[in-house]
Amino acid sequence: MIGIRFLVSVGKHTVRDVMAGHSKWAQIKRSKAVKDAKKGAAFARHSREIMMAAKLGGGDPAGNFRLKTAIDHAKAIGMPNDNIARAIAKGSGNAEGGDQLEALVYEGYGPGGIAILLECLTDNRNRTAGDVRSYFNKCNGNLGADGCVAWIFKEVGLIRVLKKNDADEEAMFESAVEAGATDVEAEDGEYVIQSAPSELNQVASALTKKGIAIESAENTRIPQNSVALSDREHAKALLKLLDLLESHDDVQAVYANFEIEDALLESILQEKAAMP
Repeated sequence: MIGIRFLVSVGKHTVRDVMAGHSKWAQIKRSKAVKDAKKGAAFARHSREIMMAAKLGGGDPAGNFRLKTAIDHAKAIGMPNDNIARAIAKGSGNAEGGDQLEALVYEGYGPGGIAILLECLTDNRNRTAGDVRSYFNKCNGNLGADGCVAWIFKEVGLIRVLKKNDADEEAMFESAVEAGATDVEAEDGEYVIQSAPSELNQVASALTKKGIAIESAENTRIPQNSVALSDREHAKALLKLLDLLESHDDVQAVYANFEIEDALLESILQEKAAMP
């Protein structure tokens, strides 16, 4: 499942969900994706991402790391190889249906003034816009005008490489910089490498040629600032809104910029789990 990406503060520590794999919310979203019973909806969403990746960068995953990542995500949820092949063919223009999809971005504010940005792929923009607007309204949010929050989220190319041992750290930093990376961070169990979005394939290819195995590579958005969310009702409404948006078939990615204390997040999630 295409996951939510946002900046979360757990306890006293600020954790970038897109920059680290150890936040509680990231674990929750991954668990939700694995257990998702709606395989048809999940397959449709990943098919659209594969189609768009193939349309923008070609149908060869060896030279299109966005496509490779999309394929890997699709396989992780059990999508059949035939479905993946058809999606690549449509996106590459070798089958009917690939040109019907349109990429859209929606921006707005959630409860507590939290900035939210959505990336969608749809064959019916009126349907998608109506659904997104209704979700914001139901959860005391506001769908905004183009550009109202986009400036908060920096677009970057993001490459993940599994860390084999700490002795390789210096060599990894040197290799990434030589490949054209703009930033490298050593996280728990992995290196997270940033590049300009337009340079993602170039940097990933250069690293691959150096014998470095890439776990994933994608263009994403990182929030540049955050808003502390301490009001319980605001937090509950925001989490409900994010869940509604993330579960919509046409929504490929959701970005939000909030901080929430670990105890409050745990309490809300436990309350939700206890509901019939």
